[in-house]
Amino acid sequence: MRSRFPRKVFEVGDEPDPRFSLANERTFLAWIRTSLALLLAGVALEALDAPIQAEIRLASALIFIALGLVSIVHAWWSWAATERSMRLMQPLPGLAVGAIITSGAAIAIVGIIVGSLLV
Repeated sequence: MRSRFPRKVFEVGDEPDPRFSLANERTFLAWIRTSLALLLAGVALEALDAPIQAEIRLASALIFIALGLVSIVHAWWSWAATERSMRLMQPLPGLAVGAIITSGAAIAIVGIIVGSLLV
């Protein structure tokens, strides 16, 4: 049988029901879409020179970009951990970064609102 990447995930346990693996991949892709949206929000905030106080605009943009990068890392880690758990018939891992991403986005959005009122 041909070896699949990453071996750390695919060479353990038994092959799970394909429906569950495909659902895990869809969740991975949803996280990738989320990370791209967060990255785009950060870049657009600075590139479009929105009428927001400059320091607050930059801080909000950097928060969005950081959250996008965290989301990318989380997408990969979560996919691998979930696939490994399914193969080993163990409980699935919990959502590790949901509160961080939600809190960070809320802080950035409040910053944008406050920054637009200060102009």
